[in-house]
Amino acid sequence: MTVGGQFVIDSGPKIRQNENVPELKLNSPLQYVKGVGPRKAEVLASHGLSAVGDLLYYFPRHYLDRTNVVPIGQLKVDQTATIVGEVKAHGILYGKGRRYEVILGDDTGNIILLWFGGVKYWERMFKKGQKFAATGTVGYFQGLQIVHPDMERLDDCSDQMVHAGRIIPVYPQTSELSKVGLGSKGMRQITSFIFEHLTERIGDHLPATVRREHDLADLHEAIAKTHYPDNRDQIEQCRRRLAFDELLGLQYRVFRNKGKKEATTKKHSYDPPGQRLRGFRKALPFELTVDQKATTKEILEDLQGQHPMSRLLHGDVGCGKTVVAVLAALCAAENQLQTAFMAPTEILAEQHFRNWQPRLAEVGVETALLTASLTAAQRKKVGERCGSGEIDIVFGTHALIYDYVSFERLGLVIIDEQHRFGVEQRGKLYAKGEDPDLLVMTATPIPRTLTLTLYGDLDISTIKTMPPGRKPVKTYWRSSDIQDQLFTYLREEVKKGGQGYVIYPLIEKSDQVELENVEDAFAELSQGSLKDVRLAMVHGRIKPKERDAILTRFREGEIDLLLATTVIEVGIDNPEATLLVIEHAERFGLAQLHQLRGRVGRGGKQATVIAVAHTPLSEIARQRLEYFVSQTDGFQIAEADLQLRGPGEIFGVRQSGLPELRTANLWRDRDLLEAGRKLLEELFADRDRLDNQHRALYKYLRASAEDRRVYLGGG
Repeated sequence: MTVGGQFVIDSGPKIRQNENVPELKLNSPLQYVKGVGPRKAEVLASHGLSAVGDLLYYFPRHYLDRTNVVPIGQLKVDQTATIVGEVKAHGILYGKGRRYEVILGDDTGNIILLWFGGVKYWERMFKKGQKFAATGTVGYFQGLQIVHPDMERLDDCSDQMVHAGRIIPVYPQTSELSKVGLGSKGMRQITSFIFEHLTERIGDHLPATVRREHDLADLHEAIAKTHYPDNRDQIEQCRRRLAFDELLGLQYRVFRNKGKKEATTKKHSYDPPGQRLRGFRKALPFELTVDQKATTKEILEDLQGQHPMSRLLHGDVGCGKTVVAVLAALCAAENQLQTAFMAPTEILAEQHFRNWQPRLAEVGVETALLTASLTAAQRKKVGERCGSGEIDIVFGTHALIYDYVSFERLGLVIIDEQHRFGVEQRGKLYAKGEDPDLLVMTATPIPRTLTLTLYGDLDISTIKTMPPGRKPVKTYWRSSDIQDQLFTYLREEVKKGGQGYVIYPLIEKSDQVELENVEDAFAELSQGSLKDVRLAMVHGRIKPKERDAILTRFREGEIDLLLATTVIEVGIDNPEATLLVIEHAERFGLAQLHQLRGRVGRGGKQATVIAVAHTPLSEIARQRLEYFVSQTDGFQIAEADLQLRGPGEIFGVRQSGLPELRTANLWRDRDLLEAGRKLLEELFADRDRLDNQHRALYKYLRASAEDRRVYLGGG
């Protein structure tokens, strides 16, 4: 219902007053909701939204607070406000870089709206005379302006009353939804109609005692007010309830997977480490660090256990995880078991094979490399040798999961940079053995919050100490106006024998975003500022043979600077590299910046990183860069990145097979994580003695997990 222009959610179900009022239930098909129809229903279904209840869980991505629309003439610098006005003029401006400018005006004045990216998109969006509501923070440069405001098209005066002047939800968008009129305005029209005519409440699976203990809202109220909040405080209150449910469901699946693994007895066995492993370890040209020794001991003890190992090995960039994994694979070979060692890129798989094949051959261990760039005949031969048991350790990429690859006795699966693989890929490799042991590795240190949440079904091994002789990498960030000085610095360092990388965010020029790209940079610099420097270029579209030749020349010192995309983030190990420049560093997360930094300083020489930021620079980006230059500890960086960005971008939540979090924040909601974990411990420990409400919760969680059919297998 509407009261004074505001939409109000009643706490109880609607009572049908007459035959003209539709009766909606949670399982009612969306096609028959007013304003939907067959075409829109088809598009909604393609987004997983088929019934009324599905759409109620399609939460706003953020809100525009238009409870106090400010006249343009009354705006002040640094004020965050919503304005409503008419497009007076618009167009592309040229200067150092292209930008799009819109002049929006009302009866009290005009203001400039600016976008520095996606110029083609904004050019199509605006027409003179259109009305828009714009929300953002007011700045000043030769006049008042708002950079990258949130925009909402207002069709007419009545539309302003419905979609402005209040806290309004802004829903996630896709081009398919927009094409059929299901932008934020269209979604609001449908959801408001649903709530007005819904005849049943959303049942609450949480026991009342749990809600009271943690001050959590009733589920029906939380969902309703998430769509149509009365105030800002209510948004957070409802979000916490929905976040608790998300985190509880996520952790339930981790608890369940752990229980399944603990109930499995493996059919293969290991003897204690033998002569080959001890001899191999003694022949290494370096002494293992304290942490490497400790993690190796943990893993070898796991292998000798009766249940399949499920262990995560994580540590900072360059801490020496691979040698620990190779020792585990050698232990498997000693026990006539095969190892599949899967890496996310051909570069990394080839590096592992090149580094370890000669040493393993010395102790009689047969190895092979399997990647998509091999010829069909070569791949077939490797697959046949794996199937006959000839190969002890096969290093490879996702090519390992193809049907032509089989194993006579797969005992150990090692997955490097595991978050870069989808759950289906990992599951296919794991299924090639009979409950093999599993070791997953990541060079992105994982905060304790996430190890308990995403990897609670795995045992954790951590390497914190770095190999001796490494010098801390000197790190700086500078604005893009220092390019001339930067190129002078690079030329001078190369003359002294320095080698390094210059990283770009794109391969080629894009109409969508105004970013530097590696192809244009290589063409320009090789003929201009760096024409006297031996340059080469590497990116994901270069053919493997050409790429390998370039990397070999780089390792052998025939190339001074490698211009590249983030394809070099993992897998390139050149101990002589001491220089790293990251263009558009403001576009990268902390964890990725730190991963890139790990490409230099891997020998004994002093290394330097320069992160180059381009304007406009948000406050979050500035904080990120300041933290990057002040902190080299990967674990501290991972915690900060989790706080600034959330887990999805950093650790591949979607890739892990777990659902992407829509309302929860693993940093901000640590208290909810802990509360959910304690509740689950009680549910799993006392399953036979639960009261009716807690038994109903357990059944609900189990049914929800089965609906998703997510079993991570070996991780």
